[in-house]
Amino acid sequence: MSYKEVYAGWQADPEAFWMKAAEAIDWIKAPSKALWDDDAPLYEWFKDAQVNTCYNAVDRHVEAGNGDRVAIIYDSPVTGQKSKTTYAELQEQVAALAGGLAAKGVVAGDRVVIYMPMVPEALVAMLACVRIGAIHSVVFGGFAANELAVRIDDATPKAIIAGSCGIEPGRIVEYKPLLDGAIDLATHKPEFSVIFQRPQCEAELGPQDIEWHELQEGVPPAPCVAVSGDHPAYILYTSGTTGAPKGVVRPTAGHLVALNWTMKNIYNVDPGDVFWAASDVGWVVGHSYICYAPLIHGNTTVVFEGKPVGTPDATTFWRVIAEHDVRSFFTAPTAFRAIKRQDSKGESIKNFDMSRLRALYLAGERADPDTIEWAQEVMGVPVYDHWWQTETGFTIAGNPAGIEAMPVKIGSPTVAMPGYDVQILDEGGHQMPVGELGAIAVKLPLPPGTLPTLWNASDRFI
Repeated sequence: MSYKEVYAGWQADPEAFWMKAAEAIDWIKAPSKALWDDDAPLYEWFKDAQVNTCYNAVDRHVEAGNGDRVAIIYDSPVTGQKSKTTYAELQEQVAALAGGLAAKGVVAGDRVVIYMPMVPEALVAMLACVRIGAIHSVVFGGFAANELAVRIDDATPKAIIAGSCGIEPGRIVEYKPLLDGAIDLATHKPEFSVIFQRPQCEAELGPQDIEWHELQEGVPPAPCVAVSGDHPAYILYTSGTTGAPKGVVRPTAGHLVALNWTMKNIYNVDPGDVFWAASDVGWVVGHSYICYAPLIHGNTTVVFEGKPVGTPDATTFWRVIAEHDVRSFFTAPTAFRAIKRQDSKGESIKNFDMSRLRALYLAGERADPDTIEWAQEVMGVPVYDHWWQTETGFTIAGNPAGIEAMPVKIGSPTVAMPGYDVQILDEGGHQMPVGELGAIAVKLPLPPGTLPTLWNASDRFI
């Protein structure tokens, strides 16, 4: 089918479109319908389903006989470490951590703040939470104590999972003093903290702290807990540049359906292909496309620790893509501007076999024409600019390469994705003629996987 046929099919019958997409998810109890609109403008998707995110991201692949497939490739130039974790190993690690959390009294609906560096254990922590129905809130590792405290007070977590430190080129960032400072500042006090000790800087544990491996000793691994379709998988706070940070809520069922749909239709990867999003788990890209979407779809995801450009040199991108057979690569335009500054002729790429790479995806800021044209010329693959944000969790407008790779239009994210009715309106809310400037508006309801509300702030959301 062409993009126009797919998009027209969604427009004609959104319910049928999303129910069809939902067939790719393993349900404990399948949804009876897609959309609940009785409380508009608070819309909900697949609300009456019973499902578990961790089962769909991990266990089902093991049960299907793909336990030996690599789930996570860890590549850390800042520590000199590399590792591969199979789906079977990931299942074991996640179930063990989830068992430890459950033994300490964490139950479905409890919140857990995650404050971790870019290591595989960050994904293990996220998956362990959704395995038992706990609602995680990842805070960017190394965020200042007062920023972390604001999020602790809003999410009121039962527990915090943190790394002892993060590692940046040339320096170690100790997380434990920042965490202790945040707990001191916060009105809400979590019951305990789980500390993942890193050899580069081991933290001194206090009376409320328990070491990552000790938490798991002598307790049974936890099974996947069924949650309702509208159960929050996580809360992710926007930066707070417009005042108090907003807790974007991501409900379980819509998140599963939408993200799984994007992996083939937008990023054009098949199960088993390697997908790399060069971001951090603290941001929405890390949630959607380092952790959840690739694993739900049965891909191999790359967890990269360090700054890909600047230190030691711009060839880091090329090395990771070549060494790990990356099929689709997703990053921010800033990274490519930095590479271009270091190696304007793109000579360094000639030392690497990039033949497996299909496309480069850019998002997060404006992609200027010079950068796109340079990247396309140097890499020899299409460069797809696509637009989305924390609130949506996946693409509003992009190039649906897995449906139909459309010509790249420099400076444009190409076309709206199914689920998004995007219009250009004047101040009175009327559609503008083609070629005229106006306000970009997206018609409600937003599709599955987007935010239905804000955490404890539905009035603010409306």
